[in-house]
Amino acid sequence: MIAFLGFSTIAVFLVLIMTKRLSVITALVLVPVAFGLLAGLPIKELGDMMLNGIKQVAPTGIMLIFAVLYFAVMLDAGLFDPVVTAIIRFAKGDPLKVIMGTAVLTMIVHLDGDGTATFMIVLSAFLPIYKELNINRLILPGIVALSVGPMHLVPWSGTSARAISTLSTDAVHLFNPNIPAILGGIVWVLFVAYVFGIKERRRLGTKDFHHNHVENLTNEQKEFRRPKLIWFNAVLTILLITTLIKGWVPAPALFLLASMIALIVNYPKLGQQQKVLGAHGRNIFTVSSMIFAAGIFSGILTGSKMIEAMANSLVSLIPQDHANLLPLLTAITSMPASILFTPDAYYFGVVPILSQSAVQFGLDPLEIGRAALLGQMTVGFPISPLTASTFLLIGLAEVDLGEHQRFVFKWAFGTTLVMTLLALLTGSIHL
Repeated sequence: MIAFLGFSTIAVFLVLIMTKRLSVITALVLVPVAFGLLAGLPIKELGDMMLNGIKQVAPTGIMLIFAVLYFAVMLDAGLFDPVVTAIIRFAKGDPLKVIMGTAVLTMIVHLDGDGTATFMIVLSAFLPIYKELNINRLILPGIVALSVGPMHLVPWSGTSARAISTLSTDAVHLFNPNIPAILGGIVWVLFVAYVFGIKERRRLGTKDFHHNHVENLTNEQKEFRRPKLIWFNAVLTILLITTLIKGWVPAPALFLLASMIALIVNYPKLGQQQKVLGAHGRNIFTVSSMIFAAGIFSGILTGSKMIEAMANSLVSLIPQDHANLLPLLTAITSMPASILFTPDAYYFGVVPILSQSAVQFGLDPLEIGRAALLGQMTVGFPISPLTASTFLLIGLAEVDLGEHQRFVFKWAFGTTLVMTLLALLTGSIHL
């Protein structure tokens, strides 16, 4: 019964947001609360679960509030104007070059395995270009989401770290066998970017840009620009990203401090600061509120044992005479499972059950880990409503979650299928 309620919670939530019957934030809160009450949970326990969920996402929420503010200040100050101008000049108004460049840059930036940092950096640099060229607004978050997928299998990403920890193994045994699959996924994403680019080139043609990007700014935008501080802002941003990657300072504290420094140096007058905060307040609230609402969603599903029950029910569906298909089934379902399970729930809840089942069936349990990483919160995390970075991605790109999911899902699933095929051919997983 608990498993049924868990699946029903997920299904109702997805239907409501994809049909636009409810906003994402209201669905994230009201749907799990309703099913929690339906499960007979006392109101006090339900409240405790909600609070626990909020506590879990609080550091991420705080980090994103000030991360969005920091990069908003950098955009307003004009840090990325030279980059935007150079890319537009190189692309010569060709949407194909812009989209392909987006994919390549995203993969390079995501070598650190941090989705949040990747989204902030790439979206901040490319969003003005996509707007300038009038490229389909869903393509930028879509191609960024696809591009981080294969790269998120790096052993230092949070997802891979969970898998390595759960299976008590190391990167050599879990990551290395998947390298051919990762390369296949990269090629697939570049192919998809090419398809998108060709389509947009046919729709829009190419525009010969001889002017500087800054010339098209509004008077208000020009008022916010700080060209004399571009080197200070560049050095500050490099130090910020370096510190973030090295982990020298906790991310929430790092972005809080950096955003305050950026704000007061670029806009020393109180009136200027208030204008900047007012201009970006709506976006900051949208992103941060989604994160805390997602914490309530995952808190109730975890605290009520719905996630645990769903995991057990999935394992029970596998007939013993087809146990050899377990790694393949894990791989194929891994990407869609990102919509159902948080990374913690899947790798600390589902994977142990699947790997133990594999041992009972005489299979290598590490194949379950390799198979899971082909989609679950790697390819799948940028479309999952259970990860905070998804809301950062769609918030910065100014698109709706339902639209983003409908646009990206089939292509992301294609990435998992391509990587699964390569994993089978190269022996990372077996039939």
